Amino acid sequence: MNKSELIQAIADETELHKNDVAVFLDGFVEVVKQELKDGNDITLVGFGTFTVADKPERQGRNPKTGELLTIAAHKTPKFKPGKALKDAVN
Repeated sequence: MNKSELIQAIADETELHKNDVAVFLDGFVEVVKQELKDGNDITLVGFGTFTVADKPERQGRNPKTGELLTIAAHKTPKFKPGKALKDAVN
């Protein structure tokens, strides 16, 4: 499912106009990005939790040449599904 299909599905489910759903979805994504950038977690009870994980610097290898290289420390977003979401999928 891509973004436009998601917008259509939400519009069908909620009987909202597609433009309203698109504005909401864009706003939701921006708020999640900003909160994670600021180091905050977002918990949606029954759905899941968005967090940021710190990845330490580590050694890697260029698969083409075999040369060792250093992979810089960085942050990466994570999502942990909630129990209700896991139960719905299973």
